[in-house]
Amino acid sequence: MDKFRRFGLRTPLIDIRPSAKAITGRIKGAYSVPNETLEDKLDDVPRNAPIVLYGDKEVMSAVAAVRDQEFNFVSLVKGGYEGWVKAGGEIEKGPIFNTEIKWVRKLGKGEVSVAEFRKATTGEDKDAVTVDARTKEEVAKLGIFKNTINIPLDEIPTRLNELPKNKKIYVHCSTGARADMAYNELVKHGFNAKFLLLNIKDAECDCEIIKP
Repeated sequence: MDKFRRFGLRTPLIDIRPSAKAITGRIKGAYSVPNETLEDKLDDVPRNAPIVLYGDKEVMSAVAAVRDQEFNFVSLVKGGYEGWVKAGGEIEKGPIFNTEIKWVRKLGKGEVSVAEFRKATTGEDKDAVTVDARTKEEVAKLGIFKNTINIPLDEIPTRLNELPKNKKIYVHCSTGARADMAYNELVKHGFNAKFLLLNIKDAECDCEIIKP
């Protein structure tokens, strides 16, 4: 199995060397994105994507720059391209077609897709209710998604009566950690619940927000 496929359909493996170098040899399946264009190419990539980089001496500064963009899972190919070749890894040469980074993560147990979640917040899915598990202070400061109820994580056990058991319950927070805990609490009490594992600052999370 491809060692870079463990997180989703395919972990973004990015060669940040100049295109001229990548043409002469690169890791098979890698995206060729020269360092100076990397930031723009990552704009539409979900922040929970695991990013794997390799390059020359500038690779460590690239890692820092990617982490500054709030990517939490950034790693390097051990030994870079040369290390890969010495280890007998597959390579390819010639014209480069893999330049637009694409990544779709497979949903884990209990997760709701962004598309499903969005339908609930727009009101398109009448059989789903969205719950914001952030604190009242966070909501007051940042706003709340349309058609969403704010029930902070620590209040969920005492406010279960506010949620319908005949509908789907989609829970979110700021990153997904509290939503996961809320999901487990709801499932324990017989609710048909799912949670959104996504940083709500992510470009993919583009649901309408009602400002305070």
